[in-house]
Amino acid sequence: MEAGGGASAGRSSAGIRRAEVRCDDPRALDRLAEALGSDLALTALFASPEADLPAVMQQAEHRFAPAVVVGCTTAGEIGTAGYVDGMIVAVGLPRSRFVAHAFAVPDLDRLDGETLVGDMIRARTALMAEEPRWRGEFAFLMVDGLSVREDELVSALGAGLGPVPLFGGSAGDGVRFERTRVALGARVMEHAAVLCLIRTACEVRVFSLDHLRPSETRMVVTDADPSRRIVRRINAEPAAQEYARVLGKDPAQLSPFTFAAHPVVVRFGGTHHVRAIQRVLPDGDLVFFSAIDEGLVLTLAEPENMVAHLARELDRITGGRVPDAIWACDCILRRIEAEERQQLRALSDILARHRVVGFSTYGEQFNNMHVNQTMTGVVLFAPPDEDLP
Repeated sequence: MEAGGGASAGRSSAGIRRAEVRCDDPRALDRLAEALGSDLALTALFASPEADLPAVMQQAEHRFAPAVVVGCTTAGEIGTAGYVDGMIVAVGLPRSRFVAHAFAVPDLDRLDGETLVGDMIRARTALMAEEPRWRGEFAFLMVDGLSVREDELVSALGAGLGPVPLFGGSAGDGVRFERTRVALGARVMEHAAVLCLIRTACEVRVFSLDHLRPSETRMVVTDADPSRRIVRRINAEPAAQEYARVLGKDPAQLSPFTFAAHPVVVRFGGTHHVRAIQRVLPDGDLVFFSAIDEGLVLTLAEPENMVAHLARELDRITGGRVPDAIWACDCILRRIEAEERQQLRALSDILARHRVVGFSTYGEQFNNMHVNQTMTGVVLFAPPDEDLP
């Protein structure tokens, strides 16, 4: 439906609110505020990199007070009708069903794990005291997608989360990979993160899914710069050249679609995790989206049909029920693959049917891991004593 004269919006039985508006609309925040309404515990804004994020967040802090307000730049947005671009997408969690606390991690090079864990424990305790009858809990993380610090951050957070499931996304910059930002209120930051702890009366299911299956083709990283996630040599050969040879391609043909369609995975704890390639440097080195090191065995993965896989997995995760909302972080490589395979519309229809809202990322966080080429998020159902209309 149309709300506020231009903001597309939706609400659910538990009051979870979703809205989006063009990022160049001079009345963008007015329209979002009209669509989301008042009495919110938390407002999350996912803004196209074309938006003036400092201005957006300054207005949002004022318009949505006293709610916690957080935001980040994206590599694309997911709105009420699926994949969109050039938008500001908003999620509003009503105070009648949610309480929230958020804090910044302002400098990821000076990560103080002990202080961070202490802050998390105190915040969780305060939320439990505020709403002791509610049992649903989850954490949401936004982190600078060019910081190269996501792995260390989620590892540090794990010690303070306890049983609380976490999902999150690395802020994006379209496909430019130049500048990514996160925000807490009017405070817009780079090389930083924002963590939200949320307690709710709703039923909560945090999930992560991908459509990739490991093949029998393997490669070994023989020269790397882990601090910058750069691989120089694979199988003792120049990295891009060897990756292209394994695919049967000319190195000059490597592109974002190549990386999306032919990712590599590594095996940890009996499970394969994607180590997605971000880009090729002029000297032929490969830059990855997540942690990489010498000696890692890379297994080439092959994708399933994204449309059939997403429909099946979302049906499985929701148990056939209609969720109030699914708040999701979806890797930019999934969108790139969908565009190249002309599946974007079909995937958008599935996202809209399951009430998915969120943004495209430079990486995702799931519990204590930083992952790639996944859709990771939280399914929110109305409290057990409430029925969908």
